[in-house]
Amino acid sequence: MGNLPFLLTPAAKDYLWGGSRLNDDFAKGIELSPLAETWECSTHPDGQSRVAATGETLGDLLAAYPEYLGTHPIATTGGRAELPILIKLIDACRDLSVQVHPDDAFAREHENSLGKTEMWYVLAAKKGAEIVYGFNRDMEPGELRRALRNGTVSNCLNHIPVHKDDLFYVEAGTVHAIGAGVLLAEIQENSNITYRLYDYDRVDRDGKKRELHVEKALRAAKLSSSNAPRQPLRTLRYRKGCASELLCRCKYFQVERLLLNTELHRALTDYRTGANSFHALLCAEGCGVLFGEGFMLNFFKGDCMFVPAESIPLKLHGRAQLLDVSC
Repeated sequence: MGNLPFLLTPAAKDYLWGGSRLNDDFAKGIELSPLAETWECSTHPDGQSRVAATGETLGDLLAAYPEYLGTHPIATTGGRAELPILIKLIDACRDLSVQVHPDDAFAREHENSLGKTEMWYVLAAKKGAEIVYGFNRDMEPGELRRALRNGTVSNCLNHIPVHKDDLFYVEAGTVHAIGAGVLLAEIQENSNITYRLYDYDRVDRDGKKRELHVEKALRAAKLSSSNAPRQPLRTLRYRKGCASELLCRCKYFQVERLLLNTELHRALTDYRTGANSFHALLCAEGCGVLFGEGFMLNFFKGDCMFVPAESIPLKLHGRAQLLDVSC
């Protein structure tokens, strides 16, 4: 395959709160209903994405070619190199549970896993949609237990209105929930550890309530009050045929948004990745072409492309919005 970019096909999840927008808006063609999440770029054993051209799992490919990851610190499982991040599309037709993810230290000790710090980029939001982000006052464990038993925990939480193009950084330990009507891209550590605090007494298709993890959640969560998150100042940088902005840079990942528009002239946008990291390009809107010498890859809304470290020089052409994820 060489160090050429390639298209991925996602794993999919039919959690009870999902809807149909990942098929309707992104033409995923996945026969699940509801369709809650697509794991667009993942080597996690709970849902691996695959190389579209061959059907090989991304994990197997990276095990054979670990140099594709680059030279940054990477996650390992049983001595095998793993992708350190996981990229999802999430369609919240109904409210997600009130939950928390552990940090790395807690997850290593109790789950033999990475923790889960994540970033959300809102692709669409219905009028009145919101997220939950932390507590609106300092909480004691006993007070939180009572609120959970009484079904009044919502009164203790920050409820934040959500709009298209909003950005939220959700550090591990932050109690949170995605509200109904929100469609977003999530970039996170390579972990699938979630502790549910409250799930609205819902039942699954078998009539059973989903498992809660209150005691672990109380140990992993930050119980102090959180300031309601404000949207960060974002600055667009313009170059020929493209504008870009840094959405997030933390010790786990970096995310840039690329606004590509070369349709109306012959300009071609250079895409420079650098040698120290892979890049994953998620197309949030539009379509275009990624190409280099002797290579061309068409992409459309909802597609995710993996660009190995040390890739050939590349250019972009088209009209699209892309999230560019690296480490």
